[in-house]
Amino acid sequence: MFYKYCKSSFAFLFLTILALFPANSEAQINSFYNVRDFGAIGDGITPDTEAIRKAFDKCAAGGGTVLFPPGKYLTGSVKLESNVDVYIQAGALILGSANINDYEEFVPQLRSYNDYFLKHSLFYAEKAENISIRGEGIIDGQGSKFVITTDKKPDRYKNRPFIIRFVECNNVRIENVTMRNSAMWMQQYLACENLFIRGIKVYNHANKNNDMIDIDGCRNVVMSDCIGDTDDDALTLKSTSERITENVTITNCVLSSHCNAIKMGTESTGGFRNITISNIVVKPSDSPTKIYGQHAGISGITLGMVDGGILEGVIISNIRIDGPQVPIYMRLGNRARKHYPDAPQPGVGIFRNVILSDITATNIQSSIGGSITGIPGYNIENVNLNNIKIEYAGGGTIEDAAKKVDELEDHYPESTKWGTLPAYGFYVRHAENITFNNVDISYKEPDVRPAFIFDDAKKITLFNVSADADKNCEAVLKFINSSEININSFGSLSKTKLFAKFTGRNTNGIFLRNNNINNINNVFELGDGLSADIIDLK
Repeated sequence: MFYKYCKSSFAFLFLTILALFPANSEAQINSFYNVRDFGAIGDGITPDTEAIRKAFDKCAAGGGTVLFPPGKYLTGSVKLESNVDVYIQAGALILGSANINDYEEFVPQLRSYNDYFLKHSLFYAEKAENISIRGEGIIDGQGSKFVITTDKKPDRYKNRPFIIRFVECNNVRIENVTMRNSAMWMQQYLACENLFIRGIKVYNHANKNNDMIDIDGCRNVVMSDCIGDTDDDALTLKSTSERITENVTITNCVLSSHCNAIKMGTESTGGFRNITISNIVVKPSDSPTKIYGQHAGISGITLGMVDGGILEGVIISNIRIDGPQVPIYMRLGNRARKHYPDAPQPGVGIFRNVILSDITATNIQSSIGGSITGIPGYNIENVNLNNIKIEYAGGGTIEDAAKKVDELEDHYPESTKWGTLPAYGFYVRHAENITFNNVDISYKEPDVRPAFIFDDAKKITLFNVSADADKNCEAVLKFINSSEININSFGSLSKTKLFAKFTGRNTNGIFLRNNNINNINNVFELGDGLSADIIDLK
């Protein structure tokens, strides 16, 4: 019995050690560097920067784990080298110094849009391998103590440190830690490979630009089981350099943001490829105050390509959205911002092959509506929206329905930039091969705008779609200079005057099949110069 007890206890201890210290390197199991052994006081008042740096330097010589035991550690910037694991125990609090002079300036070799102004971070690494930050402790950047002295770009971003900035690193793990109160973005991973993020908790409402996480030009990324509540964008994928963000899977997270909960862009120089995001709850922030955006958020999902690059192979599924102004926003524009002054001028990007499925959105806070828009001559292509249910706020007027939507090709891609759109559900322009399948849209307050407007669009399919329609609306569906339109098994949720209105001399190739629109007075109306021959009702 004693032998069995010893054997089982040893096995339990061994497994516990393995779980606590995954093998980034063998040295991490055998070599521990407690920051207190190097002189750290841990009272939250005495600066511990030099002691902590000594522990990191010693660890870097042969690899291992830098250990933060319970206590409060006030520190400036620390650099991680290869084979360094940081473990922050429960009860340990790392406080970022409020003095910018305690932070080194790090300008990475890789050129990116951030070079000029984002030079400081609490934890920094460049071209390191097998590094990690883990544990049940807390990192607090004390970001509210960094005062912004100007709103002039880009100077307003300067002298505000990240919590984490890793550049061109390989085999990176960030696990279980709590991060709060950064002075800038909470964490940026720029051009990293094999990045694993699990179980982190982020609360970032201390300063402007308080993103949760920025995955920027990284390859082979797995992120799961995270909770974030931020003033600025939450789950943010960027491409601020020539590196593409690709092969990314993100799942099982709860996100809150006063701005955009799930976002690709704004910067898109390298682009985005092979991205899957699933099982996400988007809910209003718990923060009673805001710096940017809206209390319940600006958008649930934003895909914004305006600085060149390519976006393709993106799948977003099983998303519950509660509260923002706009549920879904997709934009291909042409701001064409260089990622550094001498870089070549980017051309218009490519936006194609996107699937959004199994999305429910309620408590939408504005009458703006959703949108999928390219620019003249450059279409968004191959977008499928499947199993979508959205309850909009409503409230659109006849004046809103008649609104002309400016192109704004070179504008920042924000879902609110046009104000209230002329369609309450989806406004689709400069788009090709767009499918709405099993989509149900409705509104809380009366709204006289069409449910859908398609302008300069082709290869449009609406299958098993249903929509509220006010008795005074111009039409449930409106098509302008659009072609190859297939509307099958559409169901209107209310009685109105007109089902579909077709205008523009380039409108043609319309198929209407099996539509449950008996409560609508007229099936279609044609604009000047259009013949009934363009419509097939068989």
